[in-house]
Amino acid sequence: MTSEHRREPAVTTSSRTLLLGALGVVYGDIGTSPLYAIKASLSFLEQPGTADILGLLSLLFWLLMIVVSLKYVMIIVCADNRGEGGTLALLELALRGVSGRKRWFFIVLGLIGACLFYGDSVITPAISVLSAIEGIRLVSHTLDAWIVPISVAVLALLFLIQSRGTGAMGRLFGPVMLVWFSVMGGLGAWHIAQAPQILQAVNPAWAIGFIAKAPWTAYVLLGALVLAVTGAESLYADMGHFGRSAVRRAWFGIVLPALLLCYFGQGALILSQPEAMVNPFFLMAPAWALAPLVALATVATIIASQSVISGAFSVTRQAVQLGFWPRMAILHTSAQEEGQVYLPRVNVLLFVSVTILVVSFGSSDNLAHAYGLAVTGTMLMTSLLAFAVLPRRHGPGVRWLWTALLLVFLAIDVVLFSSNMLKLLDGGWVPLLIGGTLFTLMATWKQGRERMHEALAANQPPLASFMEALEADPPTRVPGTAVFMSMIAGTVPPALLHNLKHNKVLHEQTLFLTVQSADIPYVPLSERCNLLRLSNTSWQAIGRWGFKEEPNVPLLLQYVHQEHPELDLDPMQVSYFLSRQTIIVVRKLPLHLAWRRRLFAFMARNASRSTRFYRIPPNRVVEMGMQMEL
Repeated sequence: MTSEHRREPAVTTSSRTLLLGALGVVYGDIGTSPLYAIKASLSFLEQPGTADILGLLSLLFWLLMIVVSLKYVMIIVCADNRGEGGTLALLELALRGVSGRKRWFFIVLGLIGACLFYGDSVITPAISVLSAIEGIRLVSHTLDAWIVPISVAVLALLFLIQSRGTGAMGRLFGPVMLVWFSVMGGLGAWHIAQAPQILQAVNPAWAIGFIAKAPWTAYVLLGALVLAVTGAESLYADMGHFGRSAVRRAWFGIVLPALLLCYFGQGALILSQPEAMVNPFFLMAPAWALAPLVALATVATIIASQSVISGAFSVTRQAVQLGFWPRMAILHTSAQEEGQVYLPRVNVLLFVSVTILVVSFGSSDNLAHAYGLAVTGTMLMTSLLAFAVLPRRHGPGVRWLWTALLLVFLAIDVVLFSSNMLKLLDGGWVPLLIGGTLFTLMATWKQGRERMHEALAANQPPLASFMEALEADPPTRVPGTAVFMSMIAGTVPPALLHNLKHNKVLHEQTLFLTVQSADIPYVPLSERCNLLRLSNTSWQAIGRWGFKEEPNVPLLLQYVHQEHPELDLDPMQVSYFLSRQTIIVVRKLPLHLAWRRRLFAFMARNASRSTRFYRIPPNRVVEMGMQMEL
């Protein structure tokens, strides 16, 4: 037997593991859409006949095929940033080689998409868990009053266990979702067999006929049917965990067939039993299986919620690394997996927001009005950014084909987004409020940091000439190595000036370290650091980390010492000097100019300390305070 044959079983096992992982993490959101998508869509139709049901299902079928299968699974996943996807990863690709107003235009698009994703992260747990728990009212109406309390309790447990990490739970996600998709597909196939005429909905003529007969109704209906494609952004954002191939095989091999069987099964049930429109998903099950199905649906929605919560943690970490958000406490919940992180502040804010939605809206039908706007808004931003990435990856001969294809996707996204705008006053304002608030915070932090950099760069002398002059007439030397953290490479950090002014000493060796974020997810170790010798006893180092990595300064110094042993970086001999800026807002400014400066100052005061973010030992740090007027 050849070596190639001996390796084949290992590859197969790995592929199965990736497929199961993709089922649990990537497709949890879209996999629970059948709980509420058809039910919410039927609320727009009065006494629907057979043609209406077939038209509705035909629209849903082609939305899944065009928006999810073609756009995301086949096209958008090609716009990867070294294997990573998501709005911010796509933004970094779009920004390469771009400057000026066009650069800020792309930044605005990326921030809008990321901020609307947070709206999705708040609404998904609320609507998913509510729709699952609502199944108990089919068991007994005496349990109706318990739907909201039980939903809040399930959500409280979900957010409570976030700090323990998802590693152990993650191993169960895939098998549970495989059972979920199998049950959905089985129930759907059973009802399709009883009313096979429902399969006519695959013919796009039914969708075209429905639109021609009632164009306004069809336009409004799209605002509800879009619930069937929620989670499409998640498969793009989570692509880096499992790879493009596993995402595609899981979709076409398991998820899409199960979803189509389930949706068409609900349609078949309604054709034979119109009264089932009250809750077609749960009524597909026989009476004896209703309670187990509610329990399975609850577990599936918990998994779907876990996916978007973990996604919110990941997006926040990327935003911090890319300079769109203040430093935050980021805790690792796994010693092996870099991507498993927990952000306490984000977790608390998400739980409070989700609980408020559940209590205030009270049902999945009411929340459905708020859901579509966040999803379609993010899709629209992704399509716009894709114009700046996908066509330029190909030669001039086929570039126009990519542009034409993206124009089709953009037109569909505009129609879906505008349809959901009709629900603005019925709950659509919720994701817009969340997104608008976060956009203001992110843009304020980004612009505020740029103003700080400009102010510091204007007042700081060049580093190389300063150190040469300093060594020509050196102050008192003390043993050890001083590491000065500097925001701007090549300039004298304020901490050095303060140290010379107050302590009047200089260490035997001095290292100036600037930490930068790269526009790629992971930076190879060989490209982690650039070291430049400034003088006999001073060096300038620039450390680079990817936007999905976290800076670890002591580990970086170990690597530098291995490559340059003449630089003494013994942890017990190194002292870190940092500047801590206090932002002072000029009082004479008018309110319309001062409020964002005050907001930036508030965010700066509440940012996580540099020592914790860069993993610097606190007992080796000297902080120099300074005030900056803004």
